[in-house]
Amino acid sequence: MFRVRLSESPMPTGSKDPDVLLSWLLDSMGMVRRKTEGASVEDEQGALHRLLRETVLIDPLRGWDARELGDSSGLSQTGVHHQLVKLRESGLLAADTEGRWHIHVLRGGSVSAAIELVSVQARAILDLRLSKLAEVISESDDRMVASSENDEKAFRIEVAEPGVIAEGEDWLDALVRDLGLSGERAKPGDKLSRNLLEELLSSNRAVTLLALADKCDDSRARVQRSIERMRAAGVVERVPMLDRIAQDVYGGLMRQYNARGEEWLMTRGGVGRLDDSVSKALISGVRKKSLNIEKVQKILDPVPVDSQKVLLNTLGGRMPYGFRIAGRDGDAVKEKVMRRVEKTLRRMKTVAQRLDEALA
Repeated sequence: MFRVRLSESPMPTGSKDPDVLLSWLLDSMGMVRRKTEGASVEDEQGALHRLLRETVLIDPLRGWDARELGDSSGLSQTGVHHQLVKLRESGLLAADTEGRWHIHVLRGGSVSAAIELVSVQARAILDLRLSKLAEVISESDDRMVASSENDEKAFRIEVAEPGVIAEGEDWLDALVRDLGLSGERAKPGDKLSRNLLEELLSSNRAVTLLALADKCDDSRARVQRSIERMRAAGVVERVPMLDRIAQDVYGGLMRQYNARGEEWLMTRGGVGRLDDSVSKALISGVRKKSLNIEKVQKILDPVPVDSQKVLLNTLGGRMPYGFRIAGRDGDAVKEKVMRRVEKTLRRMKTVAQRLDEALA
């Protein structure tokens, strides 16, 4: 069955080295584990790279059986079998039966043709899977009130056609697993990612990590790792919790006034940077102890959001963030994810074409 992991990484700009281009393609298809930054091409090359480089890239349509692949690449029979499973699942290689041997060829006879076929399959299957997810995303304009910050994570998503649903699971469990949202080493029966996604699907506002951890009765660290996978897939996004700024500014003002005094608030505390009417209203309220969260919200209403963030920071607070589904409805989420998929596939096609030219 078709399965590939699409992973966004910086393109090998200007390189014509076939080893560099092949390593980039394999990494972008999630077929090798990511190495440490700064690793050389030789460090990046593993068993899969060697198998392709020494066999099907030299003669794509010859028809290679497992024994020949092992002899040419130096891999054991077990190693060859392991790599062939990944290559067939990803759609790079096709297999036919000749006697008792499976004969393998590079699909389409070239790297660019194989990537084109992979792209067609990935696009169609992901469209199908995301359409199913879109049906259960509640429509809400309220959760999109705050603008998301431009801090998108490197795109990473798995694409797998529907398979057998395990006992005790439903279609949403299978979808979460097939999109890679559960992680590579998810334990059987671990439904944290599914529960988090289900919570966000029905929420009309952004939810903090702490609130999600409480609702799912799990650790904040595990919840954060799961949420980060959803962000990488483009399904979830992080947004500032603007309705919490007044509350945190109020707490900061009162705490710093009691600890450091009015002069500090006006200078290093950042209140003096605001318009006179705003700063005077805040300081007067602090001095008379007549402030509350609602009054702070009213005083800060004419202040730009960026300036409110700076004030919160100078008072020793941190901008509170929450997480939400990345669109007002299912169609918006699907469109966002597919747009990032198209970008990744276009890059793969470009590098595949350059690899064919380098090999020629």
